[in-house]
Amino acid sequence: MRLTVQEIDTTPTEIKLHQNSRILEISFDDGHTFSLPYEYLRVYTPSAEAIGHGPGQEILQIGKENVTINELKPVGNYAITPVFSDGHKTGIYTWPLLYKLGSEYKELWAAYLDKLEATGQPHHQ
Repeated sequence: MRLTVQEIDTTPTEIKLHQNSRILEISFDDGHTFSLPYEYLRVYTPSAEAIGHGPGQEILQIGKENVTINELKPVGNYAITPVFSDGHKTGIYTWPLLYKLGSEYKELWAAYLDKLEATGQPHHQ
């Protein structure tokens, strides 16, 4: 069952960056912990640059296999903004969005790889 971000009411208890494996590990107060690859977070950025300003305006993010996160900037008490090594720093990842990205990782990552394949974009990892 897919959750909408409006249905998610949990907050992180810990956020760790693992630079060698390029994984953001995030633990929530409901006991769930997710390991989110930097590339996955980058291609699912919630910024207008990637999702556009309405349905059908999404821009497929490609070539992000080696991206790293240089810094995490807090946004109030409700989100973070990662500063990625490719210069991207405008995505605001709310706690509910991060929880959704974690709980639906398998399906969302497969959908991304399918989109790459459908457009003939190689994925090297």
